[in-house]
Amino acid sequence: MFLFLTLLQVFVLVQSAVLVDFQVAEPPPVPQDAKQCTVQVLQRDFAFSFGSAEVVELTPPTDCGSPGSWAAVTLNFTVTSNGTQFDRLGVFTFQNVEIWRTSTPEPTRDGIIWTYIKDVTRYIPLFAKPGTFILQLDNLIQPGLDGIYSATLHATYFASSSVHPPAMRSDLIIPLSTLANDTGNDASVPPGFSLNVTLPQNTISVFAELYASGNGAEEFWYFNIADEFLPNLPPGTASQRGPFREVRLLVDNQVAGVAFPYATIFTGGIAPTAWRPITSYGALDLPTYFLDLTPFVPVFADGEPHNITIDVASAETNHTILQNWFVSGLLQVNTDESSNRTTGNITSYMAQPFASATTTGNVADNGDINITVTATRKIHIEADIISGSGELMHVIWTQDLQYSNIQSFLENTTIQNVLQTASGQSLSSINNVTTVLDSFSYPLGINMTFLDPSGNSFVASFDHSYNRDLLPFPAIPRSNITEHQTAVAFFNISPSGNTGNGTNNNTFAYSDSAGNTYQRKVNAALNNITLDEQSGTLAPITDHDISKTLVPPQTKFTHARLPGGRPAAHIPSKSSPPETRCDIG
Repeated sequence: MFLFLTLLQVFVLVQSAVLVDFQVAEPPPVPQDAKQCTVQVLQRDFAFSFGSAEVVELTPPTDCGSPGSWAAVTLNFTVTSNGTQFDRLGVFTFQNVEIWRTSTPEPTRDGIIWTYIKDVTRYIPLFAKPGTFILQLDNLIQPGLDGIYSATLHATYFASSSVHPPAMRSDLIIPLSTLANDTGNDASVPPGFSLNVTLPQNTISVFAELYASGNGAEEFWYFNIADEFLPNLPPGTASQRGPFREVRLLVDNQVAGVAFPYATIFTGGIAPTAWRPITSYGALDLPTYFLDLTPFVPVFADGEPHNITIDVASAETNHTILQNWFVSGLLQVNTDESSNRTTGNITSYMAQPFASATTTGNVADNGDINITVTATRKIHIEADIISGSGELMHVIWTQDLQYSNIQSFLENTTIQNVLQTASGQSLSSINNVTTVLDSFSYPLGINMTFLDPSGNSFVASFDHSYNRDLLPFPAIPRSNITEHQTAVAFFNISPSGNTGNGTNNNTFAYSDSAGNTYQRKVNAALNNITLDEQSGTLAPITDHDISKTLVPPQTKFTHARLPGGRPAAHIPSKSSPPETRCDIG
């Protein structure tokens, strides 16, 4: 009898367990022993929230020192949901500056919860004064979709001291955004997004940060094929405009810097069963990209408005892309102690309008198609800058980036493979002292094998990495991340309910110039963590007990979104608003 009751209790516990979702990432390297002031920023149930962002006013606390003197600032985002729902894009905006882009895991009927803590220390100039804080999380409630995202956001301010000095910060942050006051400040491209900015005349350095992610027909941009090969494929197999994407920033119509983006796979992407409870890397905290615009200081310092454009280009002849990408950015600006105008000139400028690209491929007699797209990008800009206080600075900004994408459509397109790598280095120096470094490698391998002619049953395997040695700008410690994730999933579409299963393995390592370290090896199968090992200075004191988190394998799923509108892909209903951040694809 006792054994029966014990088994029954375990069964009830497992049956009612809430799935704890997470993205593998380092805990923020903040001083946990410092005095902390935590305030609630917002709380909202995002039900039918399309076009209705949460808008609140945020005022800095004074109990942890004077505003702006903090050692660090973090945001804690905790969300619960249960039911059936698609993944949604979330955009956090403060003072008209996007400071975080995230997405939601898809809920289960028994419920999910996740918490992500975001280090926003580099945005302290924004948090040092009152302002409007906006969270745009467009969700839809309609027949078949009843999941509500119940979200709470807290901000924690870490007081500075003799042990933990105030964080280094820029003098000014300028938004590169739509400047909207009632919704997320990201812009949809194409066409390119442009605005005019006016910088202080005593500006001595400018560092840009870009937010960019593919949406809609551009969600699986790395699966798009070159236009010339599209007629060789059955309709609905692939999207056009090729797989190469380059995010460009132009100053007065001159290319100032570019980014080869990381391929973020959202939790509803391709095979939802692969991303529970561990999301794809970047799904909860999309990577951003850093450029040095300091060589353009002699231009900016004239006190006049200057045009900045952010766009996304392909390797096609006309460089066009499909709809759409969401982009925004910001400028971290430093000024001289003297109010006198900065002078100087750009002494060398070598940057082509677009990357150099080649496309090759062949169609075999049996119909198999193999396509290779490669691209390279080189930028070299130098400038001499004289500050108002008389300091001479010689600035050198270079980028050397490479890209390769190999796609195969085999056995009457029932097998689809992509093998992509984006890599390179961006490097900047002032008087031979490194100010920006971004050395990266983003290898990505995906196989999709369809098990029946309808395309409703398939298996998918993923092997991707995020390797990045990054110094964003001088105020932020240099960090190194190596993340390797493999996942395998089965998915079946059925009128009686979608079913599937998946496994997900991760090996992650973080270190920075401040001496912080973190390593984690964590695996999951059928919704449950099967291995979790953490170490390093940032690791939690207590180990995660995987025996206490047993969750039954999920039996029903929403549709899978597949590249190119494959038959298994979800097709939004006509009542769904176009180009939404809800149902990311």
